[in-house]
Amino acid sequence: MSVDSQLTSLQPVPRTEPAGTEPRTYAIRTHGCQMNVHDSERLAGLLEDAGYRRAADDDSTNADVVVFNTCAVRKNADNRLYGNLGQLLPIKKAHPGMQIAVGGCLAQKDRGKITEKAPWVDVVFGTHNIGQLPRLLERARIEQEAQVEIAESLERFPSTLPTRRDSAYAAWVSISVGCNNTCTFCIVPALRGKETDRRPGDILAEIKMLVDQGVQEITLLGQNVNAYGVEFRDRGAFAKLLRACGDIDGLERVRFTSPHPKDFTADVIAAMAETPNVMPQLHMPLQSGSDSILKSMRRSYRSERYLKIISDVREAMPTAAITTDIIVGFPGETEQDFQDTMEVVRRSRFAGAFTFQYSIRPGTPAATMPDRVPAEVVQDRYERLVELVNEISWQENRKLEGERVEVMFADGEGRKDAATHRMSGRARDNRLVHVAVGEDVDLRPRPGDIAEAVITHAAPHHLNADAPDGGSALLNPRRTRGGDAWQARRDADNAPAATAVTLGMPRIGVPDPLPVLQNSCQVH
Repeated sequence: MSVDSQLTSLQPVPRTEPAGTEPRTYAIRTHGCQMNVHDSERLAGLLEDAGYRRAADDDSTNADVVVFNTCAVRKNADNRLYGNLGQLLPIKKAHPGMQIAVGGCLAQKDRGKITEKAPWVDVVFGTHNIGQLPRLLERARIEQEAQVEIAESLERFPSTLPTRRDSAYAAWVSISVGCNNTCTFCIVPALRGKETDRRPGDILAEIKMLVDQGVQEITLLGQNVNAYGVEFRDRGAFAKLLRACGDIDGLERVRFTSPHPKDFTADVIAAMAETPNVMPQLHMPLQSGSDSILKSMRRSYRSERYLKIISDVREAMPTAAITTDIIVGFPGETEQDFQDTMEVVRRSRFAGAFTFQYSIRPGTPAATMPDRVPAEVVQDRYERLVELVNEISWQENRKLEGERVEVMFADGEGRKDAATHRMSGRARDNRLVHVAVGEDVDLRPRPGDIAEAVITHAAPHHLNADAPDGGSALLNPRRTRGGDAWQARRDADNAPAATAVTLGMPRIGVPDPLPVLQNSCQVH
């Protein structure tokens, strides 16, 4: 059956449980970029809208439905997925009625190959039709047959779907999906499609709604976020959007990811510097500091252009923390190419970097390029790069010792918080800060609350703020609407027979049937 005919025949999904029975449970496993994390929030919203509830502790071994939202950027993505699916096979055999669904970029790429390799998978869906998941699960359950449905283009902008957000005080907001770039190492444009932009009014309406619900930090998302506006031919649209965010009362922090150097213009830098709630933080992917490698990667900038952007940002925002992505061992990379990258790293003074060893992705131009770099050479260069990045990050962090910073506390940022009597969160520049809060639980801030603290110790990847007497290092603590929202969600989740609180686009009942489909991540 064609995708068109499948979509035409779909009807609204009935509630999943008969009257008087417990609702079916779900767990979602997310791999990959922030876009996938946000897509998983939508998948959770869709499932809860259809009557499912999140499994206790989000435990996939006890859930009735397990959803894998996959990534296809890294070489080991396939092995990771099929390894996880193999681990679930005996659990599924022992759990009558259990269903497994696979979505995301790897599903868009592999399609029916997934059910060939793992025939116990019930549903495969792609990046363009995540809204179909409840219907596909129901059809698979009724027909007792795997359902594989991949759309070739976006059915509707995913922000119109119901959403169960992971955080009550911080939220992702998609402003575009897809990418028009043709980087030779990247599979994402083939899987996410051409760039599609939301209208500014829709974006701002969603942000205002989120703020009304207690959200005080938003991150604008796009595969190439600062190319926003290309679809409706407004090159200044992204800068205008940042400035418009500054006019929203109650919105304390605005971030965005990920931009592309070729689209990073002076008006964006000015908007960042002149809009108080846009944070002094920038993630600017470099990929390589070698002009010859950048050309081979089909990156439409060169090292001096990149360094000029970094210089302009620091001139406008001297305290900005800048992070990046770097690939080591791209085909044809020589030792001199690598040294060029190291030099750009030294001059850029990154606060941190995501460093990767190049891995082949079938279907990309780079996959068939000659002059592979031997694995042992790649490993050596990778280790030297990481050492340099860590040393510079540590030097930059040590400059903050003795400085007062503002911290918004967050869930899950500090693994040792309970043992060290600290709470953790992010400074305005997105650095991770562990703050001593003392032993009195009643005096501690809640996730979402904000306080200041003086940095007493710096490490390469975090900052500590401790008090000389071993007590609380909090200064000017402030209870916030975001903290109130976190408290309300926790109280609801802990209440007997409570249902999950959905903090997304307001939507009641089952989504409307989709129109007939017409055949037509985040690496930067």
